[in-house]
This record gives sequence, structure tokens and C-alpha cells, in this order.
Amino acid sequence: MRHQAPAVISMAGEQKLQLATAESLTAGLIAATLAEVPGASAVLRGGIVSYSSDVKASVLGVDKNLLAEKGSVDPEVARQMAVGAQRACGADLAVSATGVAGPESHDGKSVGTVFIGWAFGSESGAREHHFVGDRAQIREQSTNAAINQLAAILGKASSQ
Repeated sequence: MRHQAPAVISMAGEQKLQLATAESLTAGLIAATLAEVPGASAVLRGGIVSYSSDVKASVLGVDKNLLAEKGSVDPEVARQMAVGAQRACGADLAVSATGVAGPESHDGKSVGTVFIGWAFGSESGAREHHFVGDRAQIREQSTNAAINQLAAILGKASSQ
């Protein structure tokens, strides 16, 4: 599925909403993909690459005990990452990605397990995905899933 970055930038602009990202396995690909779209500078506030757990905790405010107990590949970690990016960047809507790109499993999670988190206003959540492919393909699929999550939230917001 092709990502919806142009639609995301357009809808965020129409709704006057500011966006942010928090990225682990995608390491900035989500923000970079959004920034490829003309007009992104009007809505993309920034992104935080939190590849290590200590950055997830110190910069994004992810609970250290949660990271110690569950590891970094967890839906609540993804949710807290998105909330942290929303706060740190002063954004209305944030998305996050944490998961296992491979080639080895991580924190007891199999390769291709990815959690996409989101925070919009005071609401937040996360969705679990299972992608197949090599490291690059899993990172690309994760980026597309995150951008599609933004599009779904913006689409829902525009219809209310």
C-alpha cells in the first residue's frame, strides 16, 4: 500500500494541525517521508529518533519501569512515545513507531512485530502490526503504517 503522505500534509494544513513523530526502528523515515511533500514545513513540527531505551525515557518520558519490564517493543511504549513527541514538539497530533526490523528477534518479539502509537489532543493509543520482509522492507512498511495512521486520524477529524 502506498503511503498517504501528501494527503496527511494536505489534511493537517486544512485543519491547522501540527504534526510530530517519535521513531525507533524507522529512525527518522516517517518524518523524512512527510517532509518530502511540498508544504510539509507548515505542519511538521519535528521528530525524535529514539533508537535507544534511555532516549525513549529521558527525551520522550516513556516509563523506565515499563521499558525494564516489557522492553521497547510494546504497545504502551509506542503510545507513550507518541505522547512524548506531541509534548516535546508542541504538536497537536503525533505518531510513533517501535518494533523489530531484524534480522534477529528483540525483547522476545519476533522480526516484523511493530507497534504504531498515536496521540491526538488528549487521546492516545497504539496498534500492533506484523510485517514480512527484510530489514528495509519492514522499516518501509512501518513508515507507511504510521503515515496511514495519521491519515486515518485526520480523515476522522475532518468528518466531525
